[in-house]
Amino acid sequence: MLRPKLPDIPTLPTTAIAPQPTQVPPSSAGRSATPFMSFGVGAVAAVVVVGIVLTALLAAVAVSAMSVAIAAVVLRSLVGSANKR
Repeated sequence: MLRPKLPDIPTLPTTAIAPQPTQVPPSSAGRSATPFMSFGVGAVAAVVVVGIVLTALLAAVAVSAMSVAIAAVVLRSLVGSANKR
């Protein structure tokens, strides 16, 4: 019914372009350019997992501390109101 009209494909120029020769920089005594960046995928995954576990433990400690603090406030108010009677 309705068909989109596709644009015409442009033609490439036919002139040949000669590639410029490039010079390779001399290597320095067989050392790699990044000697300290040789981490494997397993090492990165281990760091991520350890980070997640430590974050979860920190969150658990924070939630436990908050619940203990709330329980202490409630008990203090109950003991205080019992002494007033």
